[in-house]
Amino acid sequence: MNVIYFSPHFPTHYIEFVLQLKLKGATVLGIADAEYNSLPEKLKYSLTEYYKVNNMENYDEVFKAVAYFSYKYGKIDHLDSLNEYWLMTEARLRTDFNIEGLNNDSIDAMKFKSLMKQKFINAGVNVARGKVIDNYVTAKEFVEQVNYPVIAKPDNGVGALNTYKINSDAELLNFFNLNYSIPYIFEEFINGQIISFDGLTDKNGNVVFHSSATFQTGVMETVNNDTHYSYYIERQISEDLEKAGRSILKEFNLKGRFFHIEFFRTPENKLVVLEVNMRPPGGFTTEMFNYANDINIYEQWANIVVSNTFETKVERKYYVAFIGRKFKYNYAHSLDEIISYCGKNLVQHDQIAGVFSSALGNYGFIVRNESLEFINQARDFIHKI
Repeated sequence: MNVIYFSPHFPTHYIEFVLQLKLKGATVLGIADAEYNSLPEKLKYSLTEYYKVNNMENYDEVFKAVAYFSYKYGKIDHLDSLNEYWLMTEARLRTDFNIEGLNNDSIDAMKFKSLMKQKFINAGVNVARGKVIDNYVTAKEFVEQVNYPVIAKPDNGVGALNTYKINSDAELLNFFNLNYSIPYIFEEFINGQIISFDGLTDKNGNVVFHSSATFQTGVMETVNNDTHYSYYIERQISEDLEKAGRSILKEFNLKGRFFHIEFFRTPENKLVVLEVNMRPPGGFTTEMFNYANDINIYEQWANIVVSNTFETKVERKYYVAFIGRKFKYNYAHSLDEIISYCGKNLVQHDQIAGVFSSALGNYGFIVRNESLEFINQARDFIHKI
């Protein structure tokens, strides 16, 4: 089997996906803009061949790279990066080279939030009222319907980047003075806690793995207010969340891919879907899947790609939390004190690469325990100023 892995060096813990493809017998072909000698040794070992382009945004360059691999190795069976940023490029390449998976005909509804919304409605799931808006007058009319605050975010955006909570006419006018050149969707503000329905489907569209996370702080608030970020994987998945998530997956006809679907749960216990991301959840969530279940999700994804099998039992043994810290704060407890306090429950900790630090923090801890009470206590201990 010939697999092209687009941008195989980023993020670094995703190199495990590439390794597992090799271990399953796939011919793994990498395309990226990094110098070959700069790649980690594990990645070099995992790749059959590597093609360096000067600019991954230049479609002609990446097209030539795929064409070269097709000529040398034969038909390409799978192409992926598992990274939301490259979804549109991947879809275009799959279309041009007739590679199985998301293509130009199916990708728009998975990238444009305005098109997602209609899919959610078709799936029978509650949505926030929203509209693509490009001027102050239309935005003011929308505000009159839903009231402040409103959320403005790129219609085709990655994560919480360039997303704003607008609370007044003055802030609304200031937003349009920024002269954004990309389409923005405005949505009513939903008061609630963010939860997710995450997992993996096989090539027939069956959900072979699913999980749920509760976000104690939202990414938008963390980035815009420069605050702490933490979330945890649940041991139980509520019935209404699973039903809504599966309905959405059926509407999107998702096959052979990871998914990350975000919802609000309101104080009235109502679920309102926020958006879908047809890739693994961000940050270190794939690591957290493993710690929560004592599995290897990287291996199981490779199994789906190579043989369309999922060969492990999911037991949800632990709550698993990511707890981020930022260097700007003067914390009450040192790293050594945290290690002592958490003991064997601290399964991973490390400094975080700059590109992720605005959301996740400068240093991250992953803690697991059978008790949610311990998880919350550990978070408070780590975050104490």
